[in-house]
Amino acid sequence: MSDQILMSRAAGVCEVRLNRPEKRNAITFAMYEALYRGLREAQEDAAVRVVLLAGEGAGFCAGNDLNDFLTGPPFSAEHPVMGFLHTLATFEKPLLAAVHGQTVGIGVTLLLHCDLVVAARSAQLSMPFVALGLVPEAASSLLLPRLVGQQRAAELLLLGKLFDAATAERLGLVNRVVEEAALLTEARALARALAQQPNGALLATRRLLRGDPEQVRARIEAEARIFAAQLQSEEFRAAVRAFLAKGRAG
Repeated sequence: MSDQILMSRAAGVCEVRLNRPEKRNAITFAMYEALYRGLREAQEDAAVRVVLLAGEGAGFCAGNDLNDFLTGPPFSAEHPVMGFLHTLATFEKPLLAAVHGQTVGIGVTLLLHCDLVVAARSAQLSMPFVALGLVPEAASSLLLPRLVGQQRAAELLLLGKLFDAATAERLGLVNRVVEEAALLTEARALARALAQQPNGALLATRRLLRGDPEQVRARIEAEARIFAAQLQSEEFRAAVRAFLAKGRAG
């Protein structure tokens, strides 16, 4: 397991923490591989009933590490990102997330696969895929309109509009908003409460709520094909150059 992905287990809860605070928990290919393996281990461990996702440092997740996409291996069905996304779509145990600070791209779209989300008031969320010359991933083009409606989803995805924790709660993307100091306490309490529920009924109810995962998996694949093409586009490379130049200037 990568030291940039921390895992701990207690009282039926597996806590998975992004641990790259110096890069605002931007996810590298190696981190995707570790997340995929960690979730598979949690799925297969009968002692784990619930998984809680969180992030170290000032924010939950700044999205993908763009340098990896510029310099890494070609995007394909075997890519570590795809393993992680398909695991999210087919994961059978309850998933929770504790979100704070900057939460971008995949940091937001993975929340659509969570059953419960707690956000700190500090959370600032955005999905700037189009601005980067890309398209949404993680089946967000399917799941977000289901959750918030077509027009609100279009605004969030087409414009990459930044929104705060209160807006995320109003849209239904998070269950509750708390002070940052109480974030993990609240999220861990919810995770323990779920872990103490009758497990058969818990898992069956979750399956009923989520429905057939094949439609979600099919949308992940459809998005990925366009995402891969856009990674080769001048739009993407120009957007990343501008983004990185802005970061250096800042």
